[in-house]
Order: sequence, then structure tokens, then C-alpha cells
Amino acid sequence: MTSTEATPAGQTPAGAFPYDAVLCDLDGVLRLFDLDVQDAIEARYGLPVRRTAFAPEILSPATLGRVTEAQWVDSVAAALGGDERARQAAAEFAAVPFRVDEEVRALLAKAQEHAPVIIVTNAMDSLDEHLDRLGLTYFADAVVSSARVGVAKPDRRIYEIAAELAGAAPERCLFVDDRAENVAAAVALGMTGVHYRQAADLAAALG
Repeated sequence: MTSTEATPAGQTPAGAFPYDAVLCDLDGVLRLFDLDVQDAIEARYGLPVRRTAFAPEILSPATLGRVTEAQWVDSVAAALGGDERARQAAAEFAAVPFRVDEEVRALLAKAQEHAPVIIVTNAMDSLDEHLDRLGLTYFADAVVSSARVGVAKPDRRIYEIAAELAGAAPERCLFVDDRAENVAAAVALGMTGVHYRQAADLAAALG
């Protein structure tokens, strides 16, 4: 099975929902950041803020729950030079606006009529606050945050935790993510994978 196929293992009666659970990424799928604002911050300060903020050695401690979001911002600022300009750039980057993709929310809500929807996200300690701001606190049937469980995608354990919470075997799970390596890890466990680029990808997988 490839990551773009949406046919789960086993037989499914005609017309039946083909999955026992839908596992969905948050950022880049259900939540969208304003990339124009990010670009404007980099241009205004002349600093590689995005590349620095998402460098594994800086981002991973935060997404594994070893440091707070505030400490991550401090680390970004230090890597950018540590002066006031760097601190301001890092703070503005961390405060970039975000929103829910309403089309994706509607598709996932429809899927919830048939199976649990689990958000599986590499996130920081601020996730609960962000979900509240998005109006998503009670949306998903469960949320698996890397900062809370101590493992991050593409570590196989985070997928196993999500499937266990859903009460579903991996081969009966649909996994949706905008990063190919995360989808590949899910497919390796027997899940059906969707490499998300647009809402139509999710719609096609859900049928």
C-alpha cells in the first residue's frame, strides 16, 4: 500500500465507513498559520527565523515536553544572535496568527458520525491553550500531544498510542498528515496513509 492509497486492509461491506478511526495531524491540516506574516517577519528583521525555529535541535526539546514554549522562544532568540532584535523577531514569530481550516473541520466532523477522530500532533505545552483559541477543545474524540506523551512523529509509539485511544487496530486506521515522513511511518504500521496537500485529499480518502 502506498501513502496515497485509501483502501484499508480487509473487507469492508459496500457503503460502510472504511475505517475504525481517523487519526489526523493538526498543523498544516486542521490548523493553518499565516505564512505571509511569517515571511514579513523574516524580511523585516533580515533573520532566518523560520529555519531556526524549526531546526530539530531547537524544536525537538519543546515538542517532547522537555522545555516550555517560552523556553523554545528563548532558544530561537539565542540562536539568532541573542540581542534585542533577535528576541523581538522570535517573539513575533511565536505569535503569528493561526486559524482553523473550516473545510477540514467539516470533513472530520462528518467522519465522526462513523468513527472516532483523534488529533495526533507534535506540539508544545501550550497546545491546550491553542485548541481553546481555535474552538477545538471539545472537537476531537481525543488528542495525542507529543509534549504530553514524550514521543513525537514519526516515532511509531505515538501512532500506537493514538490507535489504542481509539480502540482500533492500526490496519483499521486512516492517518492524515502534511509531512511525508510521518505518513510513511503510519503506513509502515499498517495504517492507510494520506499525504495531505489540500482538503480534496482528505475528502477522497473518507469517500
